[in-house]
Amino acid sequence: MVELGTWSLTRAALIILLLPRSLEECGHISLPTSAVRLGDSITASCTISPNCSHLGPESQILWKLGTQLQLGERQQRLADGSQESTITLPPLNRPRDLLSCCLRWGNSVQILDQAELWAGYPPAAPHNLSCLMNLTTNSLICQWEPGPHNHLPTNFTLKSFKSRDNCQTQEDSILDCVPKDGDSHCSIPRKYLKLYRHMGIWVQAENALGTGKSPQLCLVPMDVVKLEPPTLWALAPSPEVAPPQPGCLLLRWELWKPSLYIEQKCELRHHPQLGEASWALVGPLLPETLQYELCGLLPSTAYVLQMRCVRWPLPGQWSDWSPSLILTTAQQAPIVRLDTWWRQRQLDPRTVDVQLFWKPVPLDKYSGQIQGYLVRPPGQTGAVPALCNTTELSCTFHLPSEAREVVLVAYNTAGTSHPTPVVFLESRGPPLARLHTTARDPHSLWVGWEPPSPRPRGYVIAWGLGPPSPSSSNMTWKMEHNGNISGTLLQENIRPFQLYEITVTPLYQDTVGPSQHIYAYSQEMAPSHTPELHLKHIGKTWAQLEWEPQAPELGKSPLTHYTVFWTNAQDQSFFTTLNASSHGLVLHGLEPASLYHVCLMASSKAGATNSTSLTLMTLALEESELHILLGLFGLLVLLICLCGASRFCCRPSRKNPLWPSVPDPAHSSLGSWVPTIMVEEAFQLPSLRDPGMPPITKITVLEEEEKKPGPWESNDSSGTCGLPTLVQAYVLQGDPRTPSTQPQPPSSTNDQVFYGQVLGSPTGPGPGHYLRCDSTQPLLGGLTPSPKFYENLWFQNSPLGTPEPLVPNQEDDCVFGPLLDFPLLQGLQVHGVEGLGGI
Repeated sequence: MVELGTWSLTRAALIILLLPRSLEECGHISLPTSAVRLGDSITASCTISPNCSHLGPESQILWKLGTQLQLGERQQRLADGSQESTITLPPLNRPRDLLSCCLRWGNSVQILDQAELWAGYPPAAPHNLSCLMNLTTNSLICQWEPGPHNHLPTNFTLKSFKSRDNCQTQEDSILDCVPKDGDSHCSIPRKYLKLYRHMGIWVQAENALGTGKSPQLCLVPMDVVKLEPPTLWALAPSPEVAPPQPGCLLLRWELWKPSLYIEQKCELRHHPQLGEASWALVGPLLPETLQYELCGLLPSTAYVLQMRCVRWPLPGQWSDWSPSLILTTAQQAPIVRLDTWWRQRQLDPRTVDVQLFWKPVPLDKYSGQIQGYLVRPPGQTGAVPALCNTTELSCTFHLPSEAREVVLVAYNTAGTSHPTPVVFLESRGPPLARLHTTARDPHSLWVGWEPPSPRPRGYVIAWGLGPPSPSSSNMTWKMEHNGNISGTLLQENIRPFQLYEITVTPLYQDTVGPSQHIYAYSQEMAPSHTPELHLKHIGKTWAQLEWEPQAPELGKSPLTHYTVFWTNAQDQSFFTTLNASSHGLVLHGLEPASLYHVCLMASSKAGATNSTSLTLMTLALEESELHILLGLFGLLVLLICLCGASRFCCRPSRKNPLWPSVPDPAHSSLGSWVPTIMVEEAFQLPSLRDPGMPPITKITVLEEEEKKPGPWESNDSSGTCGLPTLVQAYVLQGDPRTPSTQPQPPSSTNDQVFYGQVLGSPTGPGPGHYLRCDSTQPLLGGLTPSPKFYENLWFQNSPLGTPEPLVPNQEDDCVFGPLLDFPLLQGLQVHGVEGLGGI
């Protein structure tokens, strides 16, 4: 913000009004100069005429430089009534600026006058002034460099004069030549020139700050004449002109017609079209001959040629280089080595069919291009037809059986290569061992071998498509000249999924070894299709499938296995894997009357392929079979129920079984059904020594001679009867000779119930007696305990004999009686008691 007396303005609020007609002649800016050096200051004044109707006594004059408002340094009223304001501007740092004189008019600022300020430097002297006489335009053309930019408008003028003494004195002035704006050259027409007199020429540069002059150039117009370039042509072959030698070119040129009367000389330059070689200069070439043979070039190489000329021997300016001419040098005879290989086949006893292969190996990078090959018998000249004249790299011909050699040469228009003898050697050398191949990638194969002894001087490796369609014409081969190698990489004409037959032959000094063959793929693909599934037989829960194995395919990896997938109607999937030799499968565990989808997949190392899906349905069950299955199922359920019930009822741990555990005395031994041994009754019989004695669980013997009753002892807490003191109990269990040292736990109430003992003499004639105990444990679950002795009186008297006077204790519930009174004991026989006689 700038303070202007009692009012202020901002740059954004500054309003510049158009100059009204009444203010057109109010003000005027005076400057000492319109241009100053860049960085210098300048003083300006603005005078406002007294005739200005809007000029008040207190009107203030303002200055504006660019967009900045400034107050003048001094404002005064002159004697004529006008007002004048002066200002010294700060150093100017811009090449161009606008200075304005302004007057306050209401709330705005009115511009009264404007002046453009320039800042820059004086012009530098032009340099590098040069002139040449152009015979085409018939004028003297001069050009120069203006020097650095000085930021001010600068005028250039080409000034010249005529002189007789090397430009020391000026005789006649020549009209100034003013170039067009921005140009740094100017032409003096021929009418102002003296072609053979000296001229003084310079360039003058002028701007508002000063003048610059170039150094003066003194010259004779004809000494600076510049000719037009000649035109180059290739010299066409003719009967009078011999064809160029290899490495040479024949040229001719035509001079510019206006310069035919001027003596001149020319230069020729050339370089190979390919590559980045520099130009090679040849000259001077005198124009009298107008043709030239350029030699020392590379054969069979394209060259770019250009020519220029100059006035000679008088001074002159070189012409521009002519348009380029491209020529190719003549080729030379092929310089190659021909590697050869052959195959022979006996057609008849006197004729051999020979297939010859060769490969050219250039020995010089500038060897001539080969146009064809000739195969001749040795010693024959060109008059005799060749065995082969071909552009291919192989040839088939017939030879007599005794022929052992032919000659092979390469030729072009320049000649033939050195002859290469081809000797058909017999195979008498040692063979290779362990020939093997490895696929590096789909387009290469590595072939390896073990070098024989002695080492060969080289190897021939040939490869081509294998059976069933081998083609010798498509065979590719190469020769390895290093006999110490043990393998080579084949990269030419190798494609994936193709079977190749590879042949390796060792080469010796005067013979060859037998060829070894091997077949290989660079890459194999997955099987193209899978055998088709067929349903052979089907049942209710099984299905027999079969397929026909396919023959091996070329380029396809051998099968490694088959996988059979099947899915039921519930989308449950199953699969099984079979080896590659399988051709059938039986699916078991299928459900009757069910739908299945079956698929066969053939797999190899390169991938897998699926066959089409086979849909099958198993057979349904017949009505009779269904009834049989239901019956069997019912019987199975019934059997399970019976087994469960019997197990439940017959468990030993039950206190109340459904029926007593009474064995059949007629079909059992004493040791298999007597109740469980009581711990306190088990002891060892010292007099029993027979190891074959059957085990007796419990025997109680009552001596007859001791008829008197004694106190009874209770065997256990379960209610067993007490016996007289003369009654002795023995337990035979296991080996009678082994004493029982382990105490046994007492019998629980869940064991078998002790309900009776057999009493009597083992040797007496009378019948035995029993001792029945009234136990509190019932024999049958839910029944009442055993009856008291008074409730079974018929047990008291034996019909078969007089009862023994064994009177029970009234305190016990034991009942005595003969054995026959117990029906189940009638068939009881006691064995193994012979050893009890001494007791």
